[in-house]
Amino acid sequence: MRISISLFRASLLSAALVVPAMSIAQDFDPATAVNLPDGFRIEQLVELPNARAMSWGEQGTLFVGTMSKGKVYAVSGLGSASPTVVTLGEKLKMPTGVAFHKGDLYVAERKRLIKYPDIEKQLDNPPEPVVIRDDLPGRGLHAWKYIAFGPDGKLYMTIGAPCNVCDEPGQGVIVRMNADGSDQQVVARGIRNSVGFAWHPQTGELWFTDNNRDRMGDNMPPGELNRVAAEGAHFGFPFCHGRDIVEPQAELAALGSCEDSVPPAQELGPHVAPLGMLIYDGDMFPGQYRGQVLIAEHGSWDRSEKIGYRVSFVPLSTDFRQARGYEVFASGWLRDGEVFGRPVALLPAPDGSVLLSDDYRGAIYRISYTE
Repeated sequence: MRISISLFRASLLSAALVVPAMSIAQDFDPATAVNLPDGFRIEQLVELPNARAMSWGEQGTLFVGTMSKGKVYAVSGLGSASPTVVTLGEKLKMPTGVAFHKGDLYVAERKRLIKYPDIEKQLDNPPEPVVIRDDLPGRGLHAWKYIAFGPDGKLYMTIGAPCNVCDEPGQGVIVRMNADGSDQQVVARGIRNSVGFAWHPQTGELWFTDNNRDRMGDNMPPGELNRVAAEGAHFGFPFCHGRDIVEPQAELAALGSCEDSVPPAQELGPHVAPLGMLIYDGDMFPGQYRGQVLIAEHGSWDRSEKIGYRVSFVPLSTDFRQARGYEVFASGWLRDGEVFGRPVALLPAPDGSVLLSDDYRGAIYRISYTE
């Protein structure tokens, strides 16, 4: 899928001048409040209440899902003096997952997978969605879903565990299926709540984030970044958390062992809530970021002192199969214990910059680099 780079660049020049006033944290200006490495800058492009996952259309439309608002947005002319925002769906059930494929927009709700056919030609009068599936597991916690089409043309979807910690057949997995919802297969299992994954452009391997269980104290267990080296592999939940933390409930601990499950490629901060991720493959950022991982950390709730509320950076080995560090890339949404924003999803833009959604402020940011 190709989007016009020249039009995208031109439309962004005046973006920071036309952002509507925010209803929360009025004193927060991302351009000055967010800390980034030298040469990087961040700007807010548009206000979208409860913005979550994002996907590009072929004509440059940005599609954005939500959780609490029950809406899906389509933004045309993003970054121009007058971007157009169309609401495609109303009163949907946690339509967090969005993915564009062959002209159609796919949306994942709690229990349904729907699509808006040929959507970019119908933004003036959006059609009713076509229901592809209405049998997705959707009860309990972590019922929201993240979706994306893989290099194989299949639709991949996360199905979270419906609990803090439990063993529930058919949940706690990443699956793939045909675009029509048929032939569902498990790609990875033993996952509590993944809200982001990406394929490495050099190796083709799938990487994903995972939120570990709560109620084990401030400093355990860690969040996770994982690599799927073998299809169908088990990543430890609910009997093992992080690399070697055994589940304290005996009946769940007896289901397996840390030694027999795949350890995380990188342990992240405890309770930072890693959500969206990307593997940078653009030309704008310096060379040391090419093929490396950026993660949106939504921020902790189950901790006496808040952490997260940032974007982290995980550099990889030269063969792109091992993590070799974990550091902060962008911070400033948490100041002296006060929350000013909660990063959710990362999306590469056609000019090499990166978009970042924030469901707390209801905003889409652009992170760019100039020498």
